[in-house]
Amino acid sequence: MKQTTKNILIVAAIVLLSSGVGGYTAYKLSSKNMSEGSPVAFDELFQQNNNNMHYAAFSSSEAQPVDLTQAAETSVHAVVHIRATQLGRVETVQSMPDFFDYFFGDGRGQQRQIQTQPKVGFGSGVIISKDGYIVTNNHVVEDADEITVKLNDDRQMKGRIIGTDPDSDLALLKIEGDDFPTIPIGDSDLLKVGEWVLAVGNPFNLNSTVTAGIVSAKARGINTRSADGESVNLQSFIQTDAAINSGNSGGALVNAKGELVGINAMLYSPTGAYTGYGFAIPTNIMKKVVADLKQYGTVQRAMLGIQYVDLNIDLQPSDDVEAVKEIKNKREEAGVTEGIWVRNIVDGSSVAGMLKVDDIITKINGRKIHRSTDLTEELAKLRPGDKVKLTVLRDKDEKEFTVTLKNAQGNTKLVKNAGIEMLGAAFQPIDRQLKEELHLSYGLQVTGVNRGKMEEQGIKKGFIILKVNNVPMKTVDDLEEVFKAARQTQELVLFITGMYPSGKRYNYAVSLADE
Repeated sequence: MKQTTKNILIVAAIVLLSSGVGGYTAYKLSSKNMSEGSPVAFDELFQQNNNNMHYAAFSSSEAQPVDLTQAAETSVHAVVHIRATQLGRVETVQSMPDFFDYFFGDGRGQQRQIQTQPKVGFGSGVIISKDGYIVTNNHVVEDADEITVKLNDDRQMKGRIIGTDPDSDLALLKIEGDDFPTIPIGDSDLLKVGEWVLAVGNPFNLNSTVTAGIVSAKARGINTRSADGESVNLQSFIQTDAAINSGNSGGALVNAKGELVGINAMLYSPTGAYTGYGFAIPTNIMKKVVADLKQYGTVQRAMLGIQYVDLNIDLQPSDDVEAVKEIKNKREEAGVTEGIWVRNIVDGSSVAGMLKVDDIITKINGRKIHRSTDLTEELAKLRPGDKVKLTVLRDKDEKEFTVTLKNAQGNTKLVKNAGIEMLGAAFQPIDRQLKEELHLSYGLQVTGVNRGKMEEQGIKKGFIILKVNNVPMKTVDDLEEVFKAARQTQELVLFITGMYPSGKRYNYAVSLADE
């Protein structure tokens, strides 16, 4: 496919990264199951408060209008107000050189230190466990030094971050105490377009605000195309016309039965205020993400290991002519207008040896793929080691494959955040073609970078690591061994030698010291 097609193709990222943000605190668990590393169900990790949960009367056969009063009454007690404060810092600023500095100074101007003012942000959160676990949006608490949680009964408590996941925009917090009110967790897959929902939160610092609307769409993707044509994060939202404004982020989307079905995340507006479009993260994604954050400190993300084109992409007259023609031809050739068109398969990935380039994935676990967000939503509920059934159209013949999912490193390991994940990058041995082009016999390529130690040093996607602490990097296991050795000997530095595909070589020193 030509380079020019990148601007209009929604191409799934080969890897999705998960990394901590400012204020991240690892939470050690003593449960036997957790210590053994086996995944624990959401219901075991978060025990809800049955004393305060009462389902609202509901029946699809009852006459309208639907009574939402009980659902609202139950929900407001479990939705909290969050105040996130980033403390002031001393920063060094460089002033522009003046005329005399060029003659009597070093021509670089002068440095001076300034004290920045504290930054305060507000949002909402939902208590999901009677012992004080709260789910909210990552962007609500990102870079926060202090978190204050205000309950509906006006109690204020200090909150701490258990873990964050920028890709799904979710974060897990904890307040100390017991017997907190909770909302029953519903099945977001059962939501229907047109169904009544409530948005509960704290817009504009107005505590315990409830708005009502309907589900306008499901599996909605918003601004999924980045500048290089790759998806930048998990995109599969519930769209609602219940009013969501600034401060609603992290609040509850509740159905008429009083069940939590989504975490309010964003509004879509040209003005910055509500204009009829709000979006929430489905609970079936939320449950898996926060369970991982509590048990492992990081999200266990599974992926197919493909690059693809969404056949259901909305083609515009302004799009690249060649790309439009190519997609239209594929639709006509295959006789379908929906599905995932496989354009590249990563060596050693989950589907390597099974799928082929030009296959069209039409179903995952029996669920029809109308658009790429259907695929990403389904994968977001799964972990490395889980099996999925893919239905594929190959040369107009339907085939089925059972695939064991792998992680970004090409294996089925469940990982802790204390490992190479703290580097904030994903790695893969360079393929045969790249070896030949660059005349290399080995190398480990960075396939994605997202908020971690490597990004801090300026290492970008595509960088090829040749040696770390003078040890040749042929596999991800090589990097893990050097990483462990550096942590055990307290050297806490990785000296990285490598190059970009352009041929330019770089040396980096990556600190492993905890912030």
